[in-house]
Amino acid sequence: MGLFSRLLNELIDIIEWVDTTNDTLIWKFPRNDNAIKMGAKLTVRESQVAVFMNEGRIADVFEPGMYTLTTQNMPILTTLAGWKYGFESPFKADIYFVSTRLFTNQKWGTKNPVMLRDAEFGPVRLRAFGSYGVKVNDARLFLTEISATKPVYTIDEINEQLRNIIVSRGMDAVASSRIPVLDLAANYDEVANVIKNTIQPDFNHMGLNLPMLMVENISLPPEVEEALDKRTQMGIIGNLGAYAQFQAANAIEKSAENSIGGNLGAAGMGLGVGAAMMGQAGNIFQQNHFDANRPNPADVPPPMPGAVQYFIGINGKSEGPHTLNELTQMADSGKLTASSPVWKKGMNEWLAAEKLDELASLFNNTPPPLT
Repeated sequence: MGLFSRLLNELIDIIEWVDTTNDTLIWKFPRNDNAIKMGAKLTVRESQVAVFMNEGRIADVFEPGMYTLTTQNMPILTTLAGWKYGFESPFKADIYFVSTRLFTNQKWGTKNPVMLRDAEFGPVRLRAFGSYGVKVNDARLFLTEISATKPVYTIDEINEQLRNIIVSRGMDAVASSRIPVLDLAANYDEVANVIKNTIQPDFNHMGLNLPMLMVENISLPPEVEEALDKRTQMGIIGNLGAYAQFQAANAIEKSAENSIGGNLGAAGMGLGVGAAMMGQAGNIFQQNHFDANRPNPADVPPPMPGAVQYFIGINGKSEGPHTLNELTQMADSGKLTASSPVWKKGMNEWLAAEKLDELASLFNNTPPPLT
């Protein structure tokens, strides 16, 4: 082989990048100090950009297509190299291929709970996670600001920084949006748009675009979720009396099922217990229905030991228990009359108040006529 043939073999005449990876953003063409032949073929595939760099400065950028390298299609490199009057000899330049495809299914999430202030619950701690897609939209800017002169740069090398931007600035945006905590789960799309629109300028500064961002889950601490579950249960239960009757009916049904195949005594006992529970449930329902305006028993002190307790009938409803002092005040106000039905422990039936010796004097306060 002659000297001229050996020189030809040292020249590069085909420049291309066949990407066989799923995570490479930047790939430097391995020139290894070999010169590039003027007239070499450059192939830039779809979702790629080729960037020529001369002595550390970005020169020409080639979009997808096939090119024959000449001074005419490398105007910046021609100027930088001083080829004003044309140049046909081999030249040297660093060539970087930049992938512009969309890198999907990149994960983001909060490492620790993020504190937010909610209008209803006050300060709350939230965890959130999801996925996003990112792509290079400005190869020059990305090379200058991020990858620099690294021969290979992967998406994993920048993922941590992108996740931090999403979490820190994105969650601040969620807090500023004033979306109630209870409504976050029903507004994942709105939350995702709030985060995406907030952090897109940060991505632009790196030459990146954020076409998609998804919120997959937003959760509260377990103890807060448990409290919310209890609150939901109370809202579903509603009327405690009806709920008690429902529970008692379920108990009777289960008791009857358990007694199938057993002895009749066990069945009768089960039905007896169920009936007792139904009776208690009925009392609860009646108290909730008739005494809804009465104060909570826990807010009223118990009667003095040994004090007789009376129940009175007013408008067909039972009220009480009342002490003798309370009945005295009710008689003075006219709420208790001589004919008002009264009952106390040990009586077989209701009697008019004037029939009870200790109450009869309450209605004999009219002085006799003067003589």
